[in-house]
Amino acid sequence: MQQYNLVQQKHGCRGAIVVAEARSADEPVLTRRCVIMKVLDFTTQKYLEAQRQNAAAVLILLPKNISGVPHDTLQSFMVGESEALLKETLMPVYVAPEDEQLLYMYEEVKQAAATRTSSIFIRVLRSMVTATAFQILVSNNVPIKAITDNTIVGVLPGAGEDLPTIVITAHYDSYGLAPWLSYGADSNGSGVAILLELARLFHKLFSSPSTRPPYHLMFSLTGGGKYNFLGTKRWIEENLDHAESSLLHDNVAFVLCLDTLANSDELYMHVSRPPKPDTPIHAFIQQLEEVVTSRFPWVRLGLVHKKINLVESTVAWEHERYSLRRIPSFTLSHLEDPKSELRGSILDTMSQVDFRKLKRNGVVIAEALARYMYNLSDKDFHDGRMSSLMSFLTSVPRATQLLDKEPSHVLLVNSLEHEFKRYLQQVYRHAFRQDKRDPDITFFDQMNQPIVMYRVKPAAFDLFLGGCIAGYLGIVYYTIQFLSQITQREQWRHKGTLQRLVNY
Repeated sequence: MQQYNLVQQKHGCRGAIVVAEARSADEPVLTRRCVIMKVLDFTTQKYLEAQRQNAAAVLILLPKNISGVPHDTLQSFMVGESEALLKETLMPVYVAPEDEQLLYMYEEVKQAAATRTSSIFIRVLRSMVTATAFQILVSNNVPIKAITDNTIVGVLPGAGEDLPTIVITAHYDSYGLAPWLSYGADSNGSGVAILLELARLFHKLFSSPSTRPPYHLMFSLTGGGKYNFLGTKRWIEENLDHAESSLLHDNVAFVLCLDTLANSDELYMHVSRPPKPDTPIHAFIQQLEEVVTSRFPWVRLGLVHKKINLVESTVAWEHERYSLRRIPSFTLSHLEDPKSELRGSILDTMSQVDFRKLKRNGVVIAEALARYMYNLSDKDFHDGRMSSLMSFLTSVPRATQLLDKEPSHVLLVNSLEHEFKRYLQQVYRHAFRQDKRDPDITFFDQMNQPIVMYRVKPAAFDLFLGGCIAGYLGIVYYTIQFLSQITQREQWRHKGTLQRLVNY
């Protein structure tokens, strides 16, 4: 389970080292035990009960085939996962993919838990005979080296001067209970895939002077989206506060933020203030509504208005970072609630992606943009390319604390930049390094540790064995004492007999 400090608030697991006996979540006593649970077993109530009883740790077994898990179970686990990450805990929490050895251990502790209905004598005897324990070997939970957020930006310049700019943005990092298992397919691999396909699609039109519209089209991929959109915040600050001139300084028509778009027959437009009539953002939203009504009438399109609470230190959606600087913006997502558990879960894998709905949402955005700028159909929106992009984005975990550490993760960011350079102009990467003295966010180590499991006899067995040995030695001692007494008696008897014979 990850641990980090964000805006002076601590999240995740501080504990690390575990040497404890394995127990099922069904056991009545969990104190100083490691609780083993499958995704099917994990609930918020069981997690809080393990905390209340001061369990030594929790180990969650992640199934290899998540698509086979019932939807209600997935929802329940995601709710518990988001609850666990809200606050700091001293109880170590680990997640491991299922394998034969872990499943064998799980079944064994489940069988042991089933004997709790038996008599105490039988349970004690059983515990003396066998038990399963394991040890997790980890390092200290020390802060890791400050991460670097990379924001990749590219532009398709329009025909003319002093043109308004349309910004399309998405964050590319993922989030979940365990960083090394956070692939973020729907949130937000789907937004990145649609953005890259839009860049390819509109590149064809902007490449010809005759079809170039009177708009600049800017695309940006930002990091740190799961942590208060820090990458977006720094990029805006660099363009508005430190740069003398930029497209954000000039006439921005609107900013469209793409977030979680690979499922559901609902689309929500999240805004910080209702768009006024006769504004570009209002005109584009009308185009979205017309496309959905004419092409996909079964899709529900809604407008969600949520004011920004300036007292809170965190924002709910990426567009709020722009709205705070009075840049018209909104977020398009199939989620209505910004606190939805779907926005950060280790179960957010490719099995949760509906490619037909992903393509449909991409077509809605592309056609609305085309109608806003000029007429364009969706005939060039490629299914195969969308599938390839999603497979690539979910090939490695995209947790923020991993993206600039491992070669495969660095390659992913480089590949995103290369994809921008294929279709966009003025592509550049902004690398934002945190202030070492006052960082916005601090991550801690122990994200990926080995588990060593071994069979042991419980402490009761040691006592039992010690008692048996003591009893055995006692019996041997008293047997020797008894035999020596018998030998002495026989010697005295033979000695008395010999004395009588001599006297005779």
